[in-house]
Amino acid sequence: MRIILAVLPILILTTCARAPRPSVSTPPGVAAPQAATIATCKYCPVSISNRASSAFGVPNGQQPNGCKTGLSNGFLLPDPGCTPGAENPTVTLDILRSPAFRTGCIRNCVTTDSQKQVTYGWYGIPSPTNNTGDNQTCELDHLVPLELGGADTLDNIWPQCGPAGVSLNDRYFKQKDLVENYLTRQVKSGAMDLEEARHQIATDWTPFLAAAKQNLITSNRP
Repeated sequence: MRIILAVLPILILTTCARAPRPSVSTPPGVAAPQAATIATCKYCPVSISNRASSAFGVPNGQQPNGCKTGLSNGFLLPDPGCTPGAENPTVTLDILRSPAFRTGCIRNCVTTDSQKQVTYGWYGIPSPTNNTGDNQTCELDHLVPLELGGADTLDNIWPQCGPAGVSLNDRYFKQKDLVENYLTRQVKSGAMDLEEARHQIATDWTPFLAAAKQNLITSNRP
């Protein structure tokens, strides 16, 4: 009898150790935790057509050296005959306000990085080398930014370069980034109409720069 009692705890411990662990699975319709931060052409957490595009004009100068930049308030603007700007009409205000929306849902879904390079030739600008980090002098800019639902088509892309001899944050494309962020906040808050913002930035982004800088200062105050 003593032998049986001595063996019994060992059997119980062995049985517990071999018990299968319960499996954990993601319920149907629920995305994996990391999905909210991932967005690509093949996976987008919101429902849009990532190849959709509606241009704000008819390009007629898209050929080597066929495009000329303009000037407004000391900043370069693209040639409307080459880069009129274009929107993705499936990116609505509700989509932009969705926490799940990412610009990766649109970026490089219509044109690849190498295809975008052709715009340098249109504007007669040599493609820069070592164009990264503090050495970046040009950006292949989406005139109507992706964060405002701009299209990834070549009629919405231009090489925004310069000026030389300034810090990275003072380059034209970094200044335009301030305007893009500002107008996006205005649209999402309801202070500005989405279509108006898209057309305004496609026509001339520079009049909004002062307000964008002031808004940045205000929002950074304690």
